[in-house]
Amino acid sequence: MSDSEEYSSEEESEEEDEEQAEKQKRAEVDRKKAEVRKRLEETAAGKKAKKGFMTPERKKKLRLLLRKKAAEELKKEQEIKAEERRRIIIERCGQKKNLDDANEAVVTQVCQAYQQRIEALESKKWDLEQEVAEKDHQVYDLIAICKDYHDRVYLCESQKWDLEHEVLRLGVEINELNISVNDLRGKFIKPTLKKVSKYENKFAKLQKKAAEFNFRNQLKQVKKKEFTLDDDEKDVKEKAEWQQKKAV
Repeated sequence: MSDSEEYSSEEESEEEDEEQAEKQKRAEVDRKKAEVRKRLEETAAGKKAKKGFMTPERKKKLRLLLRKKAAEELKKEQEIKAEERRRIIIERCGQKKNLDDANEAVVTQVCQAYQQRIEALESKKWDLEQEVAEKDHQVYDLIAICKDYHDRVYLCESQKWDLEHEVLRLGVEINELNISVNDLRGKFIKPTLKKVSKYENKFAKLQKKAAEFNFRNQLKQVKKKEFTLDDDEKDVKEKAEWQQKKAV
Protein backbone atom coordinates (compact mmCIF):
# COMPACT_ATOMS: atom_id res chain seq x y z
CA MET A 1 0.00 0.00 0.00
CA SER A 2 2.86 2.31 0.76
CA ASP A 3 4.38 1.84 -2.71
CA SER A 4 1.09 2.58 -4.44
CA GLU A 5 0.62 5.75 -2.39
CA GLU A 6 4.12 6.93 -3.24
CA TYR A 7 3.48 6.21 -6.93
CA SER A 8 0.21 8.14 -6.86
CA SER A 9 1.82 11.09 -5.10
CA GLU A 10 4.60 11.20 -7.70
CA GLU A 11 2.04 11.17 -10.52
CA GLU A 12 0.14 14.01 -8.89
CA SER A 13 3.34 16.04 -8.48
CA GLU A 14 4.22 15.46 -12.14
CA GLU A 15 0.74 16.52 -13.21
CA GLU A 16 1.01 19.65 -11.08
CA ASP A 17 4.40 20.44 -12.63
CA GLU A 18 2.96 20.02 -16.13
CA GLU A 19 -0.01 22.24 -15.28
CA GLN A 20 2.32 24.91 -13.91
CA ALA A 21 4.49 24.69 -17.03
CA GLU A 22 1.42 25.05 -19.24
CA LYS A 23 0.21 28.00 -17.15
CA GLN A 24 3.62 29.64 -17.50
CA LYS A 25 3.59 29.08 -21.26
CA ARG A 26 0.08 30.55 -21.53
CA ALA A 27 1.08 33.51 -19.39
CA GLU A 28 4.13 34.06 -21.58
CA VAL A 29 2.01 33.89 -24.74
CA ASP A 30 -0.56 36.29 -23.23
CA ARG A 31 2.21 38.67 -22.25
CA LYS A 32 3.66 38.66 -25.75
CA LYS A 33 0.21 39.19 -27.25
CA ALA A 34 -0.38 42.10 -24.88
CA GLU A 35 2.96 43.64 -25.86
CA VAL A 36 2.16 43.28 -29.56
CA ARG A 37 -1.32 44.74 -29.05
CA LYS A 38 0.10 47.65 -27.07
CA ARG A 39 2.70 48.31 -29.76
CA LEU A 40 0.04 48.29 -32.46
CA GLU A 41 -2.19 50.64 -30.46
CA GLU A 42 0.72 53.03 -29.93
CA THR A 43 1.56 53.07 -33.65
CA ALA A 44 -2.12 53.59 -34.52
CA ALA A 45 -2.39 56.43 -31.99
CA GLY A 46 0.77 58.00 -33.41
CA LYS A 47 -0.62 57.81 -36.94
CA LYS A 48 -3.92 59.37 -35.84
CA ALA A 49 -2.05 62.15 -34.06
CA LYS A 50 -0.01 62.82 -37.17
CA LYS A 51 -3.08 62.92 -39.41
CA GLY A 52 -4.65 65.93 -37.72
CA PHE A 53 -3.97 68.33 -34.91
CA MET A 54 -7.67 68.98 -34.18
CA THR A 55 -9.00 66.06 -32.23
CA PRO A 56 -12.72 65.85 -31.40
CA GLU A 57 -12.04 67.02 -27.84
CA ARG A 58 -10.07 70.02 -29.04
CA LYS A 59 -12.80 70.85 -31.56
CA LYS A 60 -15.39 70.76 -28.80
CA LYS A 61 -13.30 73.02 -26.55
CA LEU A 62 -12.67 75.44 -29.42
CA ARG A 63 -16.41 75.55 -30.22
CA LEU A 64 -17.22 76.37 -26.58
CA LEU A 65 -14.57 79.11 -26.48
CA LEU A 66 -15.90 80.67 -29.69
CA ARG A 67 -19.45 80.68 -28.34
CA LYS A 68 -18.26 82.26 -25.10
CA LYS A 69 -16.28 84.91 -26.99
CA ALA A 70 -19.25 85.67 -29.26
CA ALA A 71 -21.55 86.06 -26.24
CA GLU A 72 -19.10 88.47 -24.61
CA GLU A 73 -18.79 90.52 -27.80
CA LEU A 74 -22.58 90.67 -28.16
CA LYS A 75 -22.96 91.78 -24.56
CA LYS A 76 -20.35 94.52 -25.02
CA GLU A 77 -22.07 95.72 -28.18
CA GLN A 78 -25.44 95.89 -26.42
CA GLU A 79 -23.90 97.87 -23.55
CA ILE A 80 -22.32 100.33 -26.00
CA LYS A 81 -25.65 100.80 -27.79
CA ALA A 82 -27.50 101.34 -24.50
CA GLU A 83 -24.88 103.90 -23.37
CA GLU A 84 -25.12 105.73 -26.69
CA ARG A 85 -28.94 105.76 -26.40
CA ARG A 86 -28.79 107.19 -22.88
CA ARG A 87 -26.31 109.84 -23.99
CA ILE A 88 -28.51 110.94 -26.91
CA ILE A 89 -31.61 111.06 -24.66
CA ILE A 90 -29.75 113.18 -22.09
CA GLU A 91 -28.43 115.46 -24.82
CA ARG A 92 -31.88 115.99 -26.33
CA CYS A 93 -34.13 115.89 -23.24
CA GLY A 94 -31.78 116.66 -20.37
CA GLN A 95 -31.28 114.87 -17.10
CA LYS A 96 -34.22 113.22 -15.40
CA LYS A 97 -35.83 115.53 -12.86
CA ASN A 98 -36.90 114.29 -9.45
CA LEU A 99 -40.36 115.75 -8.88
CA ASP A 100 -41.46 113.64 -5.92
CA ASP A 101 -40.89 116.34 -3.27
CA ALA A 102 -40.94 119.35 -5.62
CA ASN A 103 -43.18 122.38 -5.07
CA GLU A 104 -45.02 124.48 -7.63
CA ALA A 105 -42.09 126.82 -8.33
CA VAL A 106 -39.76 123.92 -9.13
CA VAL A 107 -42.36 122.34 -11.43
CA THR A 108 -42.87 125.71 -13.17
CA GLN A 109 -39.13 126.09 -13.64
CA VAL A 110 -38.86 122.58 -15.08
CA CYS A 111 -41.76 123.27 -17.47
CA GLN A 112 -40.14 126.53 -18.62
CA ALA A 113 -36.87 124.69 -19.27
CA TYR A 114 -38.68 122.07 -21.33
CA GLN A 115 -40.54 124.84 -23.18
CA GLN A 116 -37.29 126.54 -24.12
CA ARG A 117 -35.82 123.22 -25.22
CA ILE A 118 -38.89 122.53 -27.39
CA GLU A 119 -38.61 125.98 -29.00
CA ALA A 120 -34.93 125.42 -29.76
CA LEU A 121 -35.71 122.02 -31.29
CA GLU A 122 -38.50 123.53 -33.38
CA SER A 123 -36.18 126.25 -34.69
CA LYS A 124 -33.57 123.60 -35.60
CA LYS A 125 -36.27 121.56 -37.25
CA TRP A 126 -37.40 124.56 -39.33
CA ASP A 127 -33.80 125.29 -40.37
CA LEU A 128 -33.32 121.69 -41.41
CA GLU A 129 -36.56 121.72 -43.39
CA GLN A 130 -35.46 124.88 -45.21
CA GLU A 131 -32.09 123.33 -45.97
CA VAL A 132 -33.76 120.18 -47.29
CA ALA A 133 -36.12 122.27 -49.44
CA GLU A 134 -33.17 124.26 -50.85
CA LYS A 135 -31.35 121.02 -51.66
CA ASP A 136 -34.50 119.76 -53.36
CA HIS A 137 -34.57 122.88 -55.52
CA GLN A 138 -30.92 122.35 -56.40
CA VAL A 139 -31.68 118.74 -57.28
CA TYR A 140 -34.55 119.87 -59.52
CA ASP A 141 -32.25 122.38 -61.23
CA LEU A 142 -29.64 119.68 -61.78
CA ILE A 143 -32.30 117.36 -63.20
CA ALA A 144 -33.40 120.10 -65.63
CA ILE A 145 -29.79 120.72 -66.70
CA CYS A 146 -29.24 116.99 -67.20
CA LYS A 147 -32.41 116.77 -69.32
CA ASP A 148 -31.26 119.72 -71.42
CA TYR A 149 -27.85 118.09 -72.01
CA HIS A 150 -29.57 114.80 -72.81
CA ASP A 151 -31.72 116.50 -75.44
CA ARG A 152 -28.66 118.16 -76.95
CA VAL A 153 -26.74 114.89 -77.07
CA TYR A 154 -29.74 113.17 -78.66
CA LEU A 155 -29.97 115.93 -81.30
CA CYS A 156 -26.23 115.75 -82.01
CA GLU A 157 -26.39 111.98 -82.37
CA SER A 158 -29.29 112.24 -84.81
CA GLN A 159 -27.44 114.88 -86.87
CA LYS A 160 -24.31 112.71 -86.83
CA TRP A 161 -26.29 109.75 -88.12
CA ASP A 162 -27.81 111.88 -90.90
CA LEU A 163 -24.39 113.19 -91.93
CA GLU A 164 -22.87 109.70 -91.97
CA HIS A 165 -25.74 108.47 -94.11
CA GLU A 166 -25.30 111.45 -96.49
CA VAL A 167 -21.53 110.79 -96.73
CA LEU A 168 -22.17 107.16 -97.59
CA ARG A 169 -24.69 108.14 -100.24
CA LEU A 170 -22.29 110.67 -101.81
CA GLY A 171 -19.51 108.06 -101.75
CA VAL A 172 -21.71 105.64 -103.66
CA GLU A 173 -22.62 108.32 -106.20
CA ILE A 174 -18.94 109.26 -106.69
CA ASN A 175 -18.07 105.63 -107.25
CA GLU A 176 -20.83 105.26 -109.83
CA LEU A 177 -19.67 108.43 -111.64
CA ASN A 178 -16.11 107.12 -111.73
CA ILE A 179 -17.34 103.87 -113.21
CA SER A 180 -19.37 105.70 -115.88
CA VAL A 181 -16.36 107.91 -116.78
CA ASN A 182 -14.16 104.86 -117.17
CA ASP A 183 -16.79 103.25 -119.37
CA LEU A 184 -16.89 106.37 -121.62
CA ARG A 185 -13.10 106.44 -121.95
CA GLY A 186 -12.97 102.79 -122.86
CA LYS A 187 -12.17 99.67 -121.12
CA PHE A 188 -8.61 99.33 -120.01
CA ILE A 189 -7.21 95.89 -120.77
CA LYS A 190 -4.34 94.94 -118.63
CA PRO A 191 -1.49 93.79 -120.88
CA THR A 192 0.05 90.42 -120.35
CA LEU A 193 3.61 90.63 -119.17
CA LYS A 194 6.31 88.46 -120.72
CA LYS A 195 9.27 87.04 -118.98
CA VAL A 196 12.46 88.58 -120.38
CA SER A 197 15.96 87.78 -119.30
CA LYS A 198 18.06 90.74 -118.29
CA TYR A 199 21.15 89.25 -119.96
CA GLU A 200 19.43 89.05 -123.36
CA ASN A 201 18.79 92.79 -123.29
CA LYS A 202 22.47 93.46 -122.64
CA PHE A 203 23.54 91.21 -125.54
CA ALA A 204 21.03 92.89 -127.85
CA LYS A 205 22.39 96.34 -126.97
CA LEU A 206 25.94 95.18 -127.62
CA GLN A 207 24.96 93.70 -131.00
CA LYS A 208 23.21 96.94 -131.97
CA LYS A 209 26.28 98.98 -131.09
CA ALA A 210 28.48 96.59 -133.08
CA ALA A 211 26.17 96.93 -136.11
CA GLU A 212 26.26 100.72 -135.92
CA PHE A 213 30.03 100.73 -135.62
CA ASN A 214 31.65 100.80 -139.14
CA PHE A 215 35.35 100.26 -139.32
CA ARG A 216 35.68 101.95 -142.76
CA ASN A 217 34.12 105.15 -141.59
CA GLN A 218 36.64 105.35 -138.80
CA LEU A 219 39.58 105.22 -141.25
CA LYS A 220 41.14 108.42 -142.49
CA GLN A 221 40.41 109.40 -146.12
CA VAL A 222 43.46 109.79 -148.39
CA LYS A 223 43.11 112.30 -151.27
CA LYS A 224 46.15 111.32 -153.32
CA LYS A 225 45.62 110.60 -157.03
CA GLU A 226 48.10 107.85 -157.20
CA PHE A 227 45.79 105.63 -155.30
CA THR A 228 42.72 106.43 -157.52
CA LEU A 229 41.67 104.42 -160.56
CA ASP A 230 41.16 105.64 -164.15
CA ASP A 231 37.49 104.80 -164.17
CA ASP A 232 36.98 107.07 -161.26
CA GLU A 233 38.65 109.92 -163.13
CA LYS A 234 36.45 109.37 -166.20
CA ASP A 235 33.35 109.45 -164.04
CA VAL A 236 34.46 112.67 -162.46
CA LYS A 237 35.08 114.26 -165.90
CA GLU A 238 31.71 113.09 -167.19
CA LYS A 239 29.98 114.49 -164.19
CA ALA A 240 31.75 117.74 -164.60
CA GLU A 241 30.67 118.04 -168.26
CA TRP A 242 27.12 117.16 -167.38
CA GLN A 243 27.03 119.61 -164.62
CA GLN A 244 28.41 122.30 -166.94
CA LYS A 245 25.76 121.61 -169.53
CA LYS A 246 23.09 121.81 -166.95
CA ALA A 247 24.43 125.06 -165.72
CA VAL A 248 24.36 126.48 -169.30
